[in-house]
Amino acid sequence: MFELIRWLINLLTILVILYVVLSYLLSPYHPVREAVDKVVEPMLAPIRRIMPFTGGVDFSPVVLILFIQLVGRLILSLMAF
Repeated sequence: MFELIRWLINLLTILVILYVVLSYLLSPYHPVREAVDKVVEPMLAPIRRIMPFTGGVDFSPVVLILFIQLVGRLILSLMAF
């Protein structure tokens, strides 16, 4: 069970990083980018609503990665009891 949760945390983190990289490299209508967007955008939307505007730089992926890592470690530590 621990390995499954670690695998899921890593997968989500990689998807967020891939989302950022693909946003610079591919068209928004590219099928690969659309697939990654469908997974990551719903997680980014609440963060974007809360975060203040920072002059065109989107820090929400960084916040999402930190949140994923924090929640994952919290879940793993609670399961260790």
